[in-house]
Amino acid sequence: MPLPVFDLLAQEQAASGYHLFIDKLARTPLSHVVIVVAVLTVVRMAMFPVLMRTSPHRRGLGYGLGRFLNEVLDAVIYAGVFVFLIIRPFGIQAFLIPSGSMWPTLYVNDFIVANKAIYRYTDPKRGDVVVFEPPVEATYTSQRDPDGSVNVDFIKRLIGVPGDVIELRDGVIYRNGKLADDSHRHYSHTMDDVNYQEMPEDEVKDYGWPSFKFIKWKGNVIPLNYIDHQGGNTAPEVSAMDKPLYQVASKYVLSSEADQKAAEAAPAAPIPTGYYFFMGDNRNNSFDGRGWGLVKRSQIIGRAEFTWLPLGRIGKIH
Repeated sequence: MPLPVFDLLAQEQAASGYHLFIDKLARTPLSHVVIVVAVLTVVRMAMFPVLMRTSPHRRGLGYGLGRFLNEVLDAVIYAGVFVFLIIRPFGIQAFLIPSGSMWPTLYVNDFIVANKAIYRYTDPKRGDVVVFEPPVEATYTSQRDPDGSVNVDFIKRLIGVPGDVIELRDGVIYRNGKLADDSHRHYSHTMDDVNYQEMPEDEVKDYGWPSFKFIKWKGNVIPLNYIDHQGGNTAPEVSAMDKPLYQVASKYVLSSEADQKAAEAAPAAPIPTGYYFFMGDNRNNSFDGRGWGLVKRSQIIGRAEFTWLPLGRIGKIH
Protein backbone atom coordinates (compact mmCIF):
# COMPACT_ATOMS: atom_id res chain seq x y z
CA MET A 1 0.00 0.00 0.00
CA PRO A 2 1.60 3.33 -1.05
CA LEU A 3 2.47 5.81 1.66
CA PRO A 4 0.87 9.26 1.68
CA VAL A 5 2.83 11.91 -0.16
CA PHE A 6 2.27 15.43 1.18
CA ASP A 7 4.42 17.65 -1.02
CA LEU A 8 4.03 17.03 -4.72
CA LEU A 9 4.48 20.21 -6.73
CA ALA A 10 2.35 18.81 -9.52
CA GLN A 11 -0.41 17.28 -7.42
CA GLU A 12 -3.44 18.38 -9.41
CA GLN A 13 -5.92 17.64 -6.64
CA ALA A 14 -4.50 20.55 -4.68
CA ALA A 15 -5.11 23.14 -7.37
CA SER A 16 -8.04 24.25 -9.46
CA GLY A 17 -9.10 27.02 -11.81
CA TYR A 18 -6.44 29.43 -12.97
CA HIS A 19 -3.80 27.83 -10.67
CA LEU A 20 -4.10 24.56 -12.53
CA PHE A 21 -4.24 26.26 -15.95
CA ILE A 22 -1.03 28.24 -15.32
CA ASP A 23 0.71 25.18 -13.90
CA LYS A 24 -0.25 23.04 -16.91
CA LEU A 25 0.86 25.78 -19.30
CA ALA A 26 4.23 26.09 -17.54
CA ARG A 27 4.65 22.31 -17.74
CA THR A 28 3.70 21.88 -21.39
CA PRO A 29 5.87 19.02 -22.72
CA LEU A 30 8.57 20.11 -25.15
CA SER A 31 7.25 17.68 -27.74
CA HIS A 32 3.87 19.47 -27.69
CA VAL A 33 5.57 22.85 -27.97
CA VAL A 34 7.58 21.71 -31.00
CA ILE A 35 4.43 20.42 -32.72
CA VAL A 36 2.51 23.64 -32.08
CA VAL A 37 5.40 25.81 -33.26
CA ALA A 38 5.79 23.70 -36.40
CA VAL A 39 2.07 23.88 -37.24
CA LEU A 40 1.91 27.63 -36.66
CA THR A 41 5.04 28.14 -38.75
CA VAL A 42 3.45 26.26 -41.68
CA VAL A 43 0.28 28.35 -41.37
CA ARG A 44 2.29 31.56 -41.17
CA MET A 45 4.40 30.62 -44.23
CA ALA A 46 1.25 29.79 -46.19
CA MET A 47 -0.36 33.14 -45.31
CA PHE A 48 2.64 35.37 -45.98
CA PRO A 49 2.86 35.04 -49.79
CA VAL A 50 -0.91 35.52 -50.08
CA LEU A 51 -0.67 38.76 -48.14
CA MET A 52 2.32 39.93 -50.17
CA ARG A 53 0.52 39.30 -53.50
CA THR A 54 -2.60 41.21 -52.45
CA SER A 55 -2.83 44.44 -54.46
CA PRO A 56 -3.08 47.66 -52.43
CA HIS A 57 -6.56 48.43 -53.82
CA ARG A 58 -7.83 45.03 -52.62
CA ARG A 59 -6.50 45.35 -49.07
CA GLY A 60 -9.73 45.55 -47.15
CA LEU A 61 -10.92 44.14 -43.83
CA GLY A 62 -9.88 40.59 -44.71
CA TYR A 63 -6.36 41.74 -45.50
CA GLY A 64 -6.13 43.63 -42.21
CA LEU A 65 -7.29 40.61 -40.24
CA GLY A 66 -4.80 38.44 -42.13
CA ARG A 67 -1.94 40.83 -41.35
CA PHE A 68 -2.97 40.92 -37.69
CA LEU A 69 -3.17 37.10 -37.50
CA ASN A 70 0.20 36.82 -39.22
CA GLU A 71 1.82 39.09 -36.62
CA VAL A 72 0.17 37.18 -33.77
CA LEU A 73 1.49 33.91 -35.16
CA ASP A 74 4.96 35.45 -35.38
CA ALA A 75 4.79 36.49 -31.73
CA VAL A 76 3.52 33.08 -30.59
CA ILE A 77 6.19 31.22 -32.56
CA TYR A 78 9.03 33.37 -31.23
CA ALA A 79 7.66 33.18 -27.69
CA GLY A 80 7.29 29.40 -27.92
CA VAL A 81 10.87 28.96 -29.13
CA PHE A 82 12.37 31.45 -26.70
CA VAL A 83 10.43 30.53 -23.55
CA PHE A 84 9.87 26.79 -23.90
CA LEU A 85 12.92 25.70 -25.90
CA ILE A 86 15.57 28.04 -24.46
CA ILE A 87 14.52 29.75 -21.21
CA ARG A 88 12.66 26.86 -19.54
CA PRO A 89 15.19 24.07 -20.18
CA PHE A 90 18.27 26.15 -19.37
CA GLY A 91 17.21 29.26 -17.46
CA ILE A 92 14.12 29.52 -15.27
CA GLN A 93 10.85 27.66 -14.81
CA ALA A 94 7.63 28.32 -12.91
CA PHE A 95 6.19 25.83 -10.41
CA LEU A 96 2.97 25.64 -8.41
CA ILE A 97 3.06 24.83 -4.68
CA PRO A 98 0.06 22.61 -3.79
CA SER A 99 0.96 21.64 -0.22
CA GLY A 100 2.03 23.16 3.07
CA SER A 101 5.25 21.22 3.53
CA MET A 102 7.29 24.45 3.24
CA TRP A 103 4.87 26.67 5.18
CA PRO A 104 5.27 29.50 6.13
CA THR A 105 8.12 30.05 3.65
CA LEU A 106 5.79 28.96 0.84
CA TYR A 107 1.99 28.84 0.94
CA VAL A 108 -0.36 26.47 -0.83
CA ASN A 109 -1.08 27.81 -4.36
CA ASP A 110 2.01 30.02 -4.47
CA PHE A 111 3.67 30.17 -7.87
CA ILE A 112 7.44 30.24 -7.65
CA VAL A 113 10.25 30.69 -10.17
CA ALA A 114 13.21 28.33 -10.00
CA ASN A 115 16.66 29.23 -11.31
CA LYS A 116 17.76 26.19 -13.34
CA ALA A 117 21.05 27.75 -14.46
CA ILE A 118 22.60 28.38 -11.03
CA TYR A 119 23.52 24.76 -10.34
CA ARG A 120 25.16 24.33 -13.72
CA TYR A 121 28.20 26.20 -12.43
CA THR A 122 27.84 26.04 -8.62
CA ASP A 123 26.88 23.35 -6.15
CA PRO A 124 23.76 23.62 -3.99
CA LYS A 125 24.40 25.28 -0.63
CA ARG A 126 22.95 24.55 2.79
CA GLY A 127 19.81 26.57 3.32
CA ASP A 128 18.88 26.79 -0.36
CA VAL A 129 15.23 26.11 -1.18
CA VAL A 130 15.54 23.61 -4.01
CA VAL A 131 13.28 22.04 -6.64
CA PHE A 132 14.27 18.47 -7.43
CA GLU A 133 13.08 15.15 -8.78
CA PRO A 134 12.33 12.96 -5.75
CA PRO A 135 13.51 9.39 -5.33
CA VAL A 136 11.00 6.81 -6.48
CA GLU A 137 10.34 5.75 -2.86
CA ALA A 138 8.66 9.11 -2.22
CA THR A 139 6.01 8.75 -4.92
CA TYR A 140 2.77 7.02 -5.78
CA THR A 141 2.64 4.60 -8.68
CA SER A 142 0.49 7.19 -10.47
CA GLN A 143 3.35 9.68 -10.22
CA ARG A 144 5.65 7.47 -12.25
CA ASP A 145 5.76 6.88 -15.99
CA PRO A 146 5.28 3.37 -17.40
CA ASP A 147 9.06 2.93 -17.45
CA GLY A 148 9.20 3.64 -13.70
CA SER A 149 10.69 7.14 -13.93
CA VAL A 150 9.28 9.85 -11.64
CA ASN A 151 7.16 12.53 -13.34
CA VAL A 152 6.69 14.99 -10.44
CA ASP A 153 8.90 17.51 -8.63
CA PHE A 154 9.40 18.31 -4.93
CA ILE A 155 10.57 21.47 -3.22
CA LYS A 156 12.45 21.41 0.11
CA ARG A 157 15.21 23.16 2.01
CA LEU A 158 18.72 21.78 1.71
CA ILE A 159 19.90 20.64 5.15
CA GLY A 160 22.93 18.46 4.44
CA VAL A 161 25.57 18.34 1.68
CA PRO A 162 28.09 15.60 0.89
CA GLY A 163 30.32 14.88 3.88
CA ASP A 164 27.91 16.30 6.48
CA VAL A 165 26.88 14.16 9.44
CA ILE A 166 23.29 15.21 10.11
CA GLU A 167 21.41 14.24 13.27
CA LEU A 168 18.13 15.38 14.79
CA ARG A 169 17.99 15.10 18.57
CA ASP A 170 14.47 15.64 19.85
CA GLY A 171 13.75 17.41 16.56
CA VAL A 172 16.78 19.75 16.76
CA ILE A 173 19.37 19.65 13.96
CA TYR A 174 23.02 18.92 14.69
CA ARG A 175 25.51 19.13 11.84
CA ASN A 176 28.89 17.47 12.26
CA GLY A 177 28.29 17.27 16.00
CA LYS A 178 27.42 20.96 16.44
CA LEU A 179 24.06 22.67 16.87
CA ALA A 180 23.01 23.94 13.44
CA ASP A 181 21.17 27.09 12.53
CA ASP A 182 17.56 25.98 12.05
CA SER A 183 15.69 29.26 12.05
CA HIS A 184 13.33 28.07 9.30
CA ARG A 185 11.93 25.21 11.39
CA HIS A 186 8.20 25.45 12.11
CA TYR A 187 5.55 23.19 13.59
CA SER A 188 1.93 23.68 12.72
CA HIS A 189 -1.66 22.61 13.13
CA THR A 190 -3.46 21.87 9.86
CA MET A 191 -6.57 24.01 9.62
CA ASP A 192 -7.72 22.76 6.19
CA ASP A 193 -6.19 21.84 2.82
CA VAL A 194 -4.71 25.32 2.42
CA ASN A 195 -4.23 26.97 5.82
CA TYR A 196 -1.90 26.20 8.72
CA GLN A 197 -1.52 27.67 12.18
CA GLU A 198 1.71 27.93 14.14
CA MET A 199 1.88 25.42 17.00
CA PRO A 200 2.23 27.16 20.40
CA GLU A 201 5.76 26.96 21.82
CA ASP A 202 4.68 25.13 24.98
CA GLU A 203 2.98 22.46 22.87
CA VAL A 204 6.08 22.11 20.70
CA LYS A 205 8.19 21.44 23.80
CA ASP A 206 5.75 18.85 25.14
CA TYR A 207 5.48 16.89 21.92
CA GLY A 208 8.56 14.65 22.26
CA TRP A 209 9.98 14.96 18.76
CA PRO A 210 11.74 12.00 17.11
CA SER A 211 15.48 11.74 16.75
CA PHE A 212 17.04 10.99 13.39
CA LYS A 213 20.33 10.07 11.72
CA PHE A 214 21.68 8.39 8.62
CA ILE A 215 23.39 5.04 9.15
CA LYS A 216 25.18 2.49 7.01
CA TRP A 217 22.89 -0.52 6.82
CA LYS A 218 23.56 -3.59 4.69
CA GLY A 219 25.80 -1.66 2.33
CA ASN A 220 23.54 1.39 1.96
CA VAL A 221 23.12 4.72 3.75
CA ILE A 222 19.54 4.83 5.05
CA PRO A 223 17.47 7.25 7.18
CA LEU A 224 16.74 6.10 10.74
CA ASN A 225 14.03 7.63 12.95
CA TYR A 226 13.76 6.74 16.62
CA ILE A 227 12.31 8.00 19.90
CA ASP A 228 14.21 7.20 23.12
CA HIS A 229 14.98 3.67 21.96
CA GLN A 230 11.28 2.89 21.73
CA GLY A 231 11.41 2.00 18.05
CA GLY A 232 10.96 4.07 14.91
CA ASN A 233 11.63 2.59 11.49
CA THR A 234 9.80 -0.57 12.50
CA ALA A 235 6.58 1.23 11.46
CA PRO A 236 5.70 3.24 8.36
CA GLU A 237 4.61 6.22 10.46
CA VAL A 238 6.72 8.28 12.87
CA SER A 239 4.68 9.61 15.78
CA ALA A 240 5.02 11.58 18.98
CA MET A 241 2.45 11.68 21.75
CA ASP A 242 0.46 9.18 19.63
CA LYS A 243 0.12 11.78 16.87
CA PRO A 244 1.46 11.02 13.37
CA LEU A 245 4.25 13.37 12.29
CA TYR A 246 5.58 12.06 9.00
CA GLN A 247 5.98 8.87 6.99
CA VAL A 248 8.85 6.43 6.45
CA ALA A 249 9.07 4.92 2.96
CA SER A 250 8.49 1.17 2.97
CA LYS A 251 12.02 0.57 1.65
CA TYR A 252 13.44 1.88 4.94
CA VAL A 253 11.03 0.23 7.37
CA LEU A 254 13.16 -2.21 9.38
CA SER A 255 11.84 -5.71 9.58
CA SER A 256 12.16 -6.35 13.30
CA GLU A 257 12.75 -4.80 16.70
CA ALA A 258 16.17 -6.46 16.76
CA ASP A 259 17.09 -4.69 13.53
CA GLN A 260 15.88 -1.43 15.02
CA LYS A 261 18.07 -1.79 18.10
CA ALA A 262 21.08 -2.71 15.99
CA ALA A 263 20.44 0.27 13.72
CA GLU A 264 20.13 2.67 16.65
CA ALA A 265 23.48 1.46 17.98
CA ALA A 266 25.19 2.22 14.66
CA PRO A 267 27.10 5.52 14.43
CA ALA A 268 25.71 8.35 12.34
CA ALA A 269 27.02 8.13 8.78
CA PRO A 270 28.11 11.08 6.63
CA ILE A 271 26.15 11.96 3.52
CA PRO A 272 27.89 10.23 0.59
CA THR A 273 29.49 12.10 -2.30
CA GLY A 274 26.93 13.15 -4.90
CA TYR A 275 23.93 13.11 -2.52
CA TYR A 276 21.96 15.75 -0.61
CA PHE A 277 19.53 15.77 2.32
CA PHE A 278 16.33 17.85 2.24
CA MET A 279 13.59 18.65 4.76
CA GLY A 280 10.43 20.74 4.68
CA ASP A 281 10.23 23.85 6.87
CA ASN A 282 6.84 22.69 8.19
CA ARG A 283 8.43 19.78 10.04
CA ASN A 284 5.36 17.89 11.22
CA ASN A 285 3.59 18.27 7.87
CA SER A 286 6.32 17.23 5.46
CA PHE A 287 7.17 13.87 3.93
CA ASP A 288 10.85 14.49 3.26
CA GLY A 289 14.38 13.07 3.53
CA ARG A 290 13.68 11.80 7.02
CA GLY A 291 11.31 9.31 5.45
CA TRP A 292 12.77 8.63 2.03
CA GLY A 293 16.47 9.40 2.32
CA LEU A 294 18.85 11.22 0.02
CA VAL A 295 18.62 12.94 -3.37
CA LYS A 296 21.20 12.48 -6.12
CA ARG A 297 22.96 15.56 -7.50
CA SER A 298 21.66 14.69 -10.97
CA GLN A 299 18.06 14.94 -9.71
CA ILE A 300 18.37 18.56 -8.59
CA ILE A 301 16.53 20.94 -10.94
CA GLY A 302 17.11 24.43 -9.59
CA ARG A 303 16.99 26.95 -6.74
CA ALA A 304 13.69 28.58 -5.85
CA GLU A 305 14.26 32.33 -6.27
CA PHE A 306 10.99 34.20 -5.77
CA THR A 307 7.21 33.96 -5.55
CA TRP A 308 5.36 35.70 -8.41
CA LEU A 309 1.72 34.79 -7.69
CA PRO A 310 -0.53 35.64 -5.97
CA LEU A 311 0.33 39.34 -6.23
CA GLY A 312 0.21 39.82 -2.47
CA ARG A 313 2.90 37.16 -2.05
CA ILE A 314 5.45 38.50 -4.55
CA GLY A 315 8.92 38.40 -3.03
CA LYS A 316 12.27 36.67 -2.80
CA ILE A 317 12.38 33.22 -1.23
CA HIS A 318 14.73 32.91 1.76
